Amino acid sequence: MTKAEQVRLTALRLRVLRQAADEGNVARVCRHFGISRKSFYKWKRRHTEHGDAGLGDRPRTPQHSPRATAREVVSKILYLRQHYHFGAGRIAAYLSRFHRIVIAGSSVHRILTRHGMPRLPANQKHRPHGKRWQSYEKPQPGHRLQLDVKFLERSAEFQSQFHWHLETRDVRHVYIRPRTPHLNGKVERSHRVDDQEFYQLLDKDGISDDIHLFTDKLREWEDYYNYHRPHGGLGGHPVRATASENESWGVTEALSTYR
Repeated sequence: MTKAEQVRLTALRLRVLRQAADEGNVARVCRHFGISRKSFYKWKRRHTEHGDAGLGDRPRTPQHSPRATAREVVSKILYLRQHYHFGAGRIAAYLSRFHRIVIAGSSVHRILTRHGMPRLPANQKHRPHGKRWQSYEKPQPGHRLQLDVKFLERSAEFQSQFHWHLETRDVRHVYIRPRTPHLNGKVERSHRVDDQEFYQLLDKDGISDDIHLFTDKLREWEDYYNYHRPHGGLGGHPVRATASENESWGVTEALSTYR
């Protein structure tokens, strides 16, 4: 109900009370305005206790909702959306992994909608390409691999020594053109996931300075990525699974991106 509608409703109920006071016949006034005597005395009681403000409609939502999502959980949901642009499903997965909070993706979506964030920012949305890249699949996992590394001081990891090491093992090594990350899309996407879902979420003051603790966290992340993290390209399933599950999901090329 709008503020204007609330004002009109309050004025009408105040008119009913005043007319009943002038005529001294509540039953006749109720018949005239088409209301019940129960409603009349309810308005009269509210007006006596709260004045004109008591004649407005009160919120219909319950004052106490024991099943409502806790405020601290809502704050975490909004923080992940605002700072990392996670979708509802990924937020639910991260609350479960990092905070041991179990909440459905649909509940996360309702909370985001209620706070005016039902959709991701424009810079995170899918943009159509003039020419779509053609996806490919191989008959066996590992028939084709994309390889890259991060955090090295020198970019000499794939030079002649590495190249001929592969050639001697009958493995064909092909370089992509410089400044063409789309040709190495799977591993680039992997790096992006590492940045958004692991490195940015680390307590850098407490973990990054301790190599042993960092290594433990990295192994935990790799286990989560391979065995538990839902992947959109696999219908929300993790990367690694049993052979029967792979057949039912149609997983082929995705399995060649093992960590």
